[in-house]
Amino acid sequence: MIQLYNFISSWQLFPEKGTYEQGERPKSGIYKIEQTSNKKEFTIGINWVTLENNAFTTSYTLLSDGEPNPLEDKTIADEVKAIFINALNFEIHFLRNGESSLIVVNELLPNGYLKVTQKGNRPDGTAYCNTEIYHKQLSVMPYSTSVSGAVIKATEEGVIRHKALTAMEEQTNMQLDQIRKQIELLAIQAQEIQMRKELSMIIYGAKLSFVPVIGHTYFLYEKTDSTHVLSLISAKEYGGGAGPYSKFIAPVKLLADHTWIEV
Repeated sequence: MIQLYNFISSWQLFPEKGTYEQGERPKSGIYKIEQTSNKKEFTIGINWVTLENNAFTTSYTLLSDGEPNPLEDKTIADEVKAIFINALNFEIHFLRNGESSLIVVNELLPNGYLKVTQKGNRPDGTAYCNTEIYHKQLSVMPYSTSVSGAVIKATEEGVIRHKALTAMEEQTNMQLDQIRKQIELLAIQAQEIQMRKELSMIIYGAKLSFVPVIGHTYFLYEKTDSTHVLSLISAKEYGGGAGPYSKFIAPVKLLADHTWIEV
């Protein structure tokens, strides 16, 4: 099938280029599109590894004429079908009772990369959209990968290139993993700063009858009119309750940078 020709390959995931509204970002992944011996069928196989090094795999068969094909794994859908838009775009529809429960859009980009977009709904009914970017996986095998393929003999140059590619991939994957961990750490730090900022805004808008001291713990309460008050008296001293106030919020401490944290 002409529309499928450009997609037939083994594609390697760029983990850092994807966006994931549903599920975790994988550490690595392979997306393989193959034509079967039956020219009316093609298969898609997906292998991915999580950041915790857990490996998963799945595969399914599609009909080139766009007719639905039953799925063995019924947890996702009952049937699956391919819809070819043109030579650069085709969609995969996972069907449940004849309706699309998940749509996977495959799009070839001008730079030769493959963009895979997953559009579905979470268990609570809200929509999500995941996007993944793949590049064609380089074959560095010293032999043909099909029976009808030409014989390829290993050469010294090929061995050197293979070793260089392997070393390059290991180094870049290690560097990307380090950067990814740094990004995750920065995201956590940014979230903590944002939480301190929001808490500090509440406290500096609260009623203060004393001058807070850095490093000391105080107690934040909410009044019946939804305003706040900072107190020296803990909820424990009020018998575990909020005393004369509507609600006890949290014990808080003043830091050296004049932001507040919940103790």
